[in-house]
Amino acid sequence: MHLHRVGKAAYLGPYAAKLPAKVLDPLESQSYSYRVEPPDTPREPILTLPGALTAYIALIAVIHLRVLLPVEVENWTIDVFGFIPKRYDSTLLKIAFPGGTGAKVWTFVTYSLLHANLSHIGFNVLWLLPFGSALARRFGPIRFFLFMAVTAAAGALAHLVTHEHAIAPMIGASASVSGAMAAAIRFAFVRGSFLSFRRGDADAAAKVPALSLGRALRNTRVLGFLAVWFGVNIIFGLGSISIGAEGATVAWQAHIGGFLAGLMLFSLFDPVRRGIPHAADASSPDEPGRV
Repeated sequence: MHLHRVGKAAYLGPYAAKLPAKVLDPLESQSYSYRVEPPDTPREPILTLPGALTAYIALIAVIHLRVLLPVEVENWTIDVFGFIPKRYDSTLLKIAFPGGTGAKVWTFVTYSLLHANLSHIGFNVLWLLPFGSALARRFGPIRFFLFMAVTAAAGALAHLVTHEHAIAPMIGASASVSGAMAAAIRFAFVRGSFLSFRRGDADAAAKVPALSLGRALRNTRVLGFLAVWFGVNIIFGLGSISIGAEGATVAWQAHIGGFLAGLMLFSLFDPVRRGIPHAADASSPDEPGRV
């Protein structure tokens, strides 16, 4: 919520007693200039979060309190709600995991609400602040939560395809965060949006017409973002970089799965009308017709 202070009204009351005692000719005009205090300019908070994103972060934080439970309960929670590819293994060497058949369904989403430690949460929240805020404002709560669930499932599917027999559980919201970033770049660089040269206020910046997928993939700023994002994830994958808990590696395939889902499925969730072709264009201040 943005709070705006009402401007101060200018009045002449205090000056009335100080007017010079001079007899004026009825035909004479004389003007007096008074210094009027200008109204206060609106002040926007440095950072405001939409309610949907605040609720999402709060949910992750509350769920993380599970680390205060006994180790046995903590391990059981990870086994029941974490995403374990081996759970779907069709070979004869099956392992019985807690949660039964139901866990084969809900873990496609619930794994994204579990995190290894505070640094794991902090890393995901850091990326959600700019991209998730814009997306939550644009989508509204229901669409936003559904979008985060769908991109989490897409990340889990990508992880399952590339780690068919893995027994180590995958946890973390990185696939959904990646999906939010991908969806946001469909409108982030449009004139008036939050990464453009000329941005409006937070709500207006989130509601600009988006680029079509084809136009987005021809836009130099979007392509630059994609190159950096995929490059970082490939480096993580090839280097087997570990983060968070000891021995835990980055599930970069899940990141890519969530990212691609967010990029391609954005239009299914977007409530903002696309507008005329050139209205949703890249934000060059002096070249409105180019991408």
